[in-house]
Amino acid sequence: MRRLLKALVFLCLPLAGHAQESPLHMLATADETRGLEAVGRIDIGQTGFCTGTLIAPDRVLTAAHCLYDNATGKPYPVSAFRFMAGLRNGRAAAYRGVRRAMAHPDYDFSAADRAVRVTYDLALLQLDQPIRLPSLPPFAAGGDPLKGESVAILSYGIDRSEAPSLENNCQILGRQPGVFVMSCLVEFGSSGAPVFQMRDGKPAIVSVVSAKAEMDGRPVALGATLEQPLAELEVAFAQGDGQFRTVAKGLGFGAGRSDGTGPGGAKFLKP
Repeated sequence: MRRLLKALVFLCLPLAGHAQESPLHMLATADETRGLEAVGRIDIGQTGFCTGTLIAPDRVLTAAHCLYDNATGKPYPVSAFRFMAGLRNGRAAAYRGVRRAMAHPDYDFSAADRAVRVTYDLALLQLDQPIRLPSLPPFAAGGDPLKGESVAILSYGIDRSEAPSLENNCQILGRQPGVFVMSCLVEFGSSGAPVFQMRDGKPAIVSVVSAKAEMDGRPVALGATLEQPLAELEVAFAQGDGQFRTVAKGLGFGAGRSDGTGPGGAKFLKP
């Protein structure tokens, strides 16, 4: 892809941050959120939050970097996570703790190249109790979208943490190895948010928000490709032992260099 990504910032929301204007439409009523309640906010102790989506009664899909403390590089204890499905105006359709968390086996939080950190930026949280409510059917995953196709993002974010916001009709601008570049405008807290595309009349998850970036002077969103990596993650999750699985360093796709220069000479900012 010829266009250069000149800046990249990961979007797990810290306690302190600066508000930004958002083009997203906040879903403030029950009618607006109906059918979308399986998307929820993942609180991370007292440090902030990400967005996650129920893909099975006991499993939530989110971004892998949400599992790590950015200051220390260490994984949070699973007891730090709480999933609030369909959170709106201070009330959720379901509240659950988390008993196990796992990043994709090839995800490398410590990678010097930020592009590597976007690739495989996927994680699963296993809830302490399944959510089996008729109003909260899990979302299915769809195939990878093509360049030029429209997608939508539903997320929580800074200054809109109490209700989800929707941006419709974003476009897939292009694809680099393992990464989609989208015209959607995302904010802190949007990490892990589902990228939806209509499949057979229903919304299906086709990517997960990882970071925001700048391309040709315009803000864009980055998300990991989903179809094959999610299948790999689900196999590892089913086979994994213990509460939290981490992986060795340096297992990304390796397209960048240790000086922080990404594919095509892209320059990434430190999160």
